[in-house]
Amino acid sequence: MIISRHYVLAAGGTGGHMMPAYALGQELLDRGHHVALVTDGRGAKIPGKPEDMDLHILPAGRMGGIRGSLAALRAIWKGRSMASQLYKSYQPTAVIGFGGYPAMPSLLAGFKHDIPTIIHEQNAVLGRVNRLSARKVSAIATAYPDVQRLKPKYADKTHLVGNPVRDEILQIRDAEYPAISEESILRILVTGGSQGANILSNVVPDAMAMLPINLRSRLQIIQQCRAEDIEAVRAKYAHNEIPAELATYMPDLPEKLSLSHLVIGRAGASTIAELTAAGRPAILIPLPSAMDDHQSYNVSEMVNAGGASVIKQVAILTQNFDNAGDSPKINNKRIQQSKAHDKMRDLMVKQIQKMALKPETLINAAQKAKSCGRPDAVHDLADLVEGFGAAPNKPKKDKQKGISETLAGSPAFAKDIK
Repeated sequence: MIISRHYVLAAGGTGGHMMPAYALGQELLDRGHHVALVTDGRGAKIPGKPEDMDLHILPAGRMGGIRGSLAALRAIWKGRSMASQLYKSYQPTAVIGFGGYPAMPSLLAGFKHDIPTIIHEQNAVLGRVNRLSARKVSAIATAYPDVQRLKPKYADKTHLVGNPVRDEILQIRDAEYPAISEESILRILVTGGSQGANILSNVVPDAMAMLPINLRSRLQIIQQCRAEDIEAVRAKYAHNEIPAELATYMPDLPEKLSLSHLVIGRAGASTIAELTAAGRPAILIPLPSAMDDHQSYNVSEMVNAGGASVIKQVAILTQNFDNAGDSPKINNKRIQQSKAHDKMRDLMVKQIQKMALKPETLINAAQKAKSCGRPDAVHDLADLVEGFGAAPNKPKKDKQKGISETLAGSPAFAKDIK
């Protein structure tokens, strides 16, 4: 007998929050459940939503300054009321939050109606909304074994599941690492996330040009660039006779990743999850402006395993002095910026040589990267969610520590549709 239940997924308006929500939604749909997604206007525009997943857009502000925070609180409270109305008709078995302020109204409504709630943290630092929700939720799912700002007292309801990735990425895991020798082509994929990264456009081509000729002559670069950077990057590679395929958007990124021997990029949660699921070594540059510096923590597991190395980005490299005049102060900052650029470039040259000069080094690093992957993340997360989905008075014992069997008998659980 198949028991169909209703689940509400709530996620913030970024790809980092939305993609794991999409993955879980599809898995729950495949298991025969009904799934509704709650997000804001930004999240609704992110592609990839499963066709059969209902979409609801609720207001939710973002904290920032006294006036902004007050407006955000009013929006969140309004969203909470709207979510409550949704729950009266939809009768969710559980509410699952993926972080971001747009997830807050749905979680608050879940608390109000005593509906079991679960949060999933994609990063190695517990995000603000998840921190605010952690005390009251029924379970906390994490992508890393060590999560900063997650209080020890929540250990009994914390479950390591990983971060769900696309099926196309999981297929790479089952394939062989691309053949490589000391004379063969060395494919390097450079990606800076959904919006690209200016620092990669500036530093990576310069670093490639400084590699020894025996390594530089083997290069084949695939790089994502911002639209405003792409022609300058193209000119640099052409000047140094380095074959390069450049694009502002890569819809076939999984295919390019499968062919790559080494990846250079940011350290967002989705990037780390895909690298470790696929088994690809990397040189990672954490985004210095990331909330709570979470990207610096995201890299720890992969680096400690030997699957990646890290280069820190100096904050001054994020500043633009092109139209700032020629005052002594500005000129001094330009000099500092030039030195910081050269330091990053030199570090990248060393890291590429260390990892790529010998094929066995890359192959070994790929295996170590793969050892950090959690390819069953979406299945484990769905199992955790279903652990709160038993019919009233029919407790379903969950094998994972910390899930209370008595929750299954809670009156908040929706009637099962048989």
